[in-house]
Amino acid sequence: MRKLSIIGMPMDLGQMRRGVDMGPSAIRYAGIYEKLKMLFDKIHDMGDIQIGRPETKVDAESNLRNLELVAEKSELLAREVDKIIETGAFPLVLGGDHSIAIGTLAGVSKHYKNLGVIWYDAHGDLNTAETSPSGNIHGMPLAVSLGLGHELLTGIGGFSPKVKPENIVLIGIRALDQGEKDLIRKLGIKVYTMHEVDRLGMTRVMEETISHLKERTDGVHLSLDLDGLDPVDAPGVGTPVTGGISYRESHLAMEMLAESGIVTSAEFVEVNPILDEKNKTAMAAVALMSSLLGDKLL
Repeated sequence: MRKLSIIGMPMDLGQMRRGVDMGPSAIRYAGIYEKLKMLFDKIHDMGDIQIGRPETKVDAESNLRNLELVAEKSELLAREVDKIIETGAFPLVLGGDHSIAIGTLAGVSKHYKNLGVIWYDAHGDLNTAETSPSGNIHGMPLAVSLGLGHELLTGIGGFSPKVKPENIVLIGIRALDQGEKDLIRKLGIKVYTMHEVDRLGMTRVMEETISHLKERTDGVHLSLDLDGLDPVDAPGVGTPVTGGISYRESHLAMEMLAESGIVTSAEFVEVNPILDEKNKTAMAAVALMSSLLGDKLL
């Protein structure tokens, strides 16, 4: 039996722009349940993790914004994702800013010896408190999942690291801070910047990604930030970067992942309806989720 569980993580604590907490609602409004119920024998929308309306706090020692709150809420998400996998369902997490990946990966990775991660994003999200220009935790979740960063974040789920550098593939990257560049080189993380996407084409990028991860992983998590797409196709994001992946290229990527059968969990993040145009970005997210999970034209 093919089962799917959807959970919303309406958290905007990892950055400064309000509105991304309404991402899960926007995605639901765009018809995610109706679109996916045809693809699964059983589908369950679990609702949202309760975040509340906490005031922004900056940790005096680390200069990280909302450190304790992000850690607390990430722990809640990790537990829920863990439970979903225990039931044999595919976990689909709706964000929220990209700091939610800290909790998602903590919940997913305990079920795999060699979890693979596809990070589909304009940004590397590989900063730490020492390298971050802003102190925003949504720029740190991949570093945290590698075991790099504040112990309140790296220790979520009771173990660290959640993923090995050789099991990560970044796709669509076009904005990196210097510390992230240095870390990518140091750890030898596989990256397809927009230069490679343009030069090789999305078909080859995905063929190489799938081949690389199939060889060394026993499960693959897709973390898709809608700012990986070009702002023309996904305007409702907090940190848009021009020159991104097209809507059609993204569909091809998702379709190829569906055909490969390697993806075992996913999250779609950074949909901000306040910045959007007629819910265009949420509708793009729903269409891409549908392709990832097996929807076909014929």
